[in-house]
Amino acid sequence: METHANGRLAEWAERTVVRDGVRLVCRDWGGDGQAVVLLHGLAGHVGEWDAVARHLSPRYRVVAVDQRGHGASERRPGDVSRAAYVADVLAVADRLELGRFVLIGQSLGGHTAMLAAAEHPARLGALVLVEAGPGGGDPEVVAEIGGWFDSWPKPFPTREAAVDFLGGGPVGEGWAAGLEERDGGWWPRFERDVMVGSLEENAGRSFWDEWERVACPTLVVVGQKGFIAASEVDEMLRRRPDTLAVSVPGAGHDVHLERPDVLNGLLSEFLDGRRVS
Repeated sequence: METHANGRLAEWAERTVVRDGVRLVCRDWGGDGQAVVLLHGLAGHVGEWDAVARHLSPRYRVVAVDQRGHGASERRPGDVSRAAYVADVLAVADRLELGRFVLIGQSLGGHTAMLAAAEHPARLGALVLVEAGPGGGDPEVVAEIGGWFDSWPKPFPTREAAVDFLGGGPVGEGWAAGLEERDGGWWPRFERDVMVGSLEENAGRSFWDEWERVACPTLVVVGQKGFIAASEVDEMLRRRPDTLAVSVPGAGHDVHLERPDVLNGLLSEFLDGRRVS
């Protein structure tokens, strides 16, 4: 175990992997079982997965990654292509000697996980997509997301103000936990243009061919009120009928923050080889 600055023992150890000069910071929760790698979504941070990591770590080797441009990792990477994100995942797995691993990703992190599974089938034991899919090709999304980031107060005057602005409740708390306190306010730990650039390929096309190349067991979890349309899930199942798909009642895009209890149950059933109900 490592020790936090406040002297308390940490549940995880911080690991740093450098690939092509880009620093990637991870939370390594340890464990002796099969490796599980957790990927957050756009503008997210590694801490979003703490509840899930805490649940899985007694039986799995759990590693959560601050992806490039996010959190404690490289803030201004020159390359924000889909290929760069995927290569980062494999670099972390190789450097930490994770062997054949499970990938769990939410939103953009789920998209990265899907592409990694398609490109490196021998490395993936299973795949879980949380509010993520192969659909895309909507250029308006980039402008919408950019406008949303532009609307953020910079800085938020208090943490409470950030929680309220970012959705309140567990969602607002989860997002606010990724902010840093400095200069009398609470600031995002990412650059707006890096985030927008990370979406450009998704806005330009869909990724159905990549979805069809995924060969490992796959669980898709969406929120009933989330961003992934039922028609997209239906097409995913049509193209890969062995996929398991679950909709979480009442949940939105941040299923892992809103209903970690439900997600943890689904992950345990899926990873233990039982049928997901």
